[in-house]
Amino acid sequence: MNTAWLNTPWRRWYPAAVARPAMSHGWWAWVASRDSLTARLIAAADGRPFRVRLLDQRIGRPGNDEAQALGLKPRERAWLREVALCIDDRPWVVARSVVPLARLHGQRLDRLGERSLGHWLFRQPDLERGPIEVTRATAGFHCSHGPWGRRSMFRHGRFAVLVQEFFLDTMAAELRLPPC
Repeated sequence: MNTAWLNTPWRRWYPAAVARPAMSHGWWAWVASRDSLTARLIAAADGRPFRVRLLDQRIGRPGNDEAQALGLKPRERAWLREVALCIDDRPWVVARSVVPLARLHGQRLDRLGERSLGHWLFRQPDLERGPIEVTRATAGFHCSHGPWGRRSMFRHGRFAVLVQEFFLDTMAAELRLPPC
């Protein structure tokens, strides 16, 4: 299988199954999981403190790849939230969530503060998660690097959010995961 796409410098997203042959079993277990990443990180922390560090939250324009995934028109604005998911105050994952303003439907996500969006999402009884896509590109909003990023769309009624999670080298080192 040709895996040249894994080294492209721009952020391109591919179905998780396309990346599977290039990914170790350990990474596949993290990247392809459909359950709560927050819960998985807390379990992997083995009693060490978990924290969500709010990096940024604002109304703004999503990136081109985000707007395309959400079906937004050029220059359409969205609610943007960027966080670091930390173990012992060291970021293991950075995440960016994008919600089109028209799809917020009264949700007051700006009140989450340093609480996990995933914790709220996975408590919704009618939650639907779309397919997982992966990238080898960096987050772009955070200076740390890592081997994989993933994203998927979550829907709860008429509410929809694109969640992008980038696994960092600090997590790989702590869990002794291979480079890919």
